[in-house]
This record gives sequence, C-alpha cells and structure tokens, in this order.
Amino acid sequence: MDIKLAVLIDGDNIPSAYVKEMMEEIAKYGNPTIKRIYGDWTKPHLSKWKNMLLENAITPIQQYGYTVGKNATDSAMIIDAMDILYTAKVDGFCIVSSDSDFTRLATRLREAGMKVYGIGEKKTPNPFIVACDKFIYIEILKNQSSDEEVVSTEESKTAKSNVDKITQKEIKFIAATIEDVADEDGWAFLGDVGGLMQKKQPNFDSRNYGFQKLTPLIKSLKEFEIDRREDSKGHFKLIYVRIKEAQIKPKKQTRNKRKLISKT
Repeated sequence: MDIKLAVLIDGDNIPSAYVKEMMEEIAKYGNPTIKRIYGDWTKPHLSKWKNMLLENAITPIQQYGYTVGKNATDSAMIIDAMDILYTAKVDGFCIVSSDSDFTRLATRLREAGMKVYGIGEKKTPNPFIVACDKFIYIEILKNQSSDEEVVSTEESKTAKSNVDKITQKEIKFIAATIEDVADEDGWAFLGDVGGLMQKKQPNFDSRNYGFQKLTPLIKSLKEFEIDRREDSKGHFKLIYVRIKEAQIKPKKQTRNKRKLISKT
C-alpha cells in the first residue's frame, strides 16, 4: 500500500525545468495527496512554473516578501507543514528545496514518525540531507531525462558532468556496510545492504554514479562479487554480495587478528 505524501516545493529555490520527472520520482515512494508550491507569484522568475502547475495539479501558494533579505517562503512552508502534520492524514512529507533552513523541519517531522524525502540540487547543505530519510539530487532526474530523450551535444555533456566518479571513499563505505550485515561466510543480502546504506547516507544513490540500480553498480566494481540465488520456492532470484578478500581486507577480520597477536 502506498503511503500518502505531502509535497511542499520551495518555488524560489528549485528550477522548474524537470518538474515532471520530479513528480514521477516522488510517485515511487508514495501517493502525493497534497501538492503545494510556495513563492511570490508576482515575481517574473516564477512565470515558468505556471503552465507546469496545471499539468501536474500542484497548488500555488502566494507568499509576499514582506521584508527585503528575509525568505518568507520558507516560513510559509514550515507553518503549512506543521498544520498538515496535525490536521491531515499523511504518512510522510517530500520537501523540495536546496535550502538548509528546512533542516529543523525535517528533523521535527521524523520525530513525529513521518517519512521525510528531500529533493534538491547538489549544492544542498549536508545538515538538511542527513535530516531526511532519503535525499534525491535533482541532477539525477536531469540525467534520466537526457537518457530518455534526444538531446543536443551540449546537454549530453552537461548530463555526463553531473555523474560522480566512484572513489575509494565510496568503495570503503560499501565494503563496511556489507560487513555490517554479512553472514559468517561474508555474504550479505543486497537488499539489506542497500537499506543500511540509505540509513547511513540518505543521499547515497546508484544514479549519482550513472547506474539505475545498485546491482550493476556493485558488479562494475572489482572489489566485490555477486551471487544470484533462488528463494525457498524457487520463484525469485535473490542477490547476495561479498567482498573479494584479495581486494579489501575487512575491518572486523583485521581487529580479530590484532587481538590474537596481543594474546600471544
């Protein structure tokens, strides 16, 4: 059963070009029963949103900037979020912004038992990212759109530049997570690995590195090996992953060796 989501968009802080892809992404996590976007609609820079609001059934909320230098949009979103929390029947929130001002809001909603998804640009400050259950970079959605449509050479270059390279930092992170859930033989169910990685780093997404799923990302790395197994009824293939001993020395094994050396 899909969870009901309240989608609150900071119109002053998010580009309108990929709103369709953004709403399709949100639908993967639940049913967006409330969809609102906040901004001063008398300002010309929000004019690009207007047609898209009708196409995606998003309700615009007018918020005047009463004081120069103060973001009234943020305050309006926070007030509405708390009203929805206590009066509407939703199971979670999707906060669409790259602004760290929503860090406390995300934390408060999670304290109330809500699922919180964040969507923003890669410039989003880390405190807001880690305050969410999951954070999706809008650049990922741009890459997907570029893959699915015929685009110019310039757009293709932009899409490729948005893909991060996998470094030793990411490899060590994956290896450490595999260790956390692995059995005595070192094998870990990939679904458990992915779930724990998401809890550790809400912004970890295989699409950041050019892979649509976690399985092909793991397969592309020489440090790991994959085993496909049938379930007890022989209906589904379960994917397990293990660290190749020749590539990475697990921390737990290293610690155990140190203990044995100190005892002898």
